[in-house]
Amino acid sequence: MSNLELYELDGCPFCAKVKEKLDELDLEYESHMVPAAKSARDEVEAVSGQRGVPVLVDNDNGVEGMPESDDIVDYLEETYGSGA
Repeated sequence: MSNLELYELDGCPFCAKVKEKLDELDLEYESHMVPAAKSARDEVEAVSGQRGVPVLVDNDNGVEGMPESDDIVDYLEETYGSGA
């Protein structure tokens, strides 16, 4: 089982894109809903160095806070997809 965590915001289309890929690959993950106000996202900043979402943490593979939905989707496909 994977040790994935996703920092996300309800209604965020970029977060939805990452969640779709997680579901497509049938990966279990822990969801962390973050505050709407970027100024209140201290936990996200501590993990990734920035306050935007989505942010992926993959403890099994040493990914401590990957931002940017396109990068996350590519990483998930490369690491957990059928070609992995």
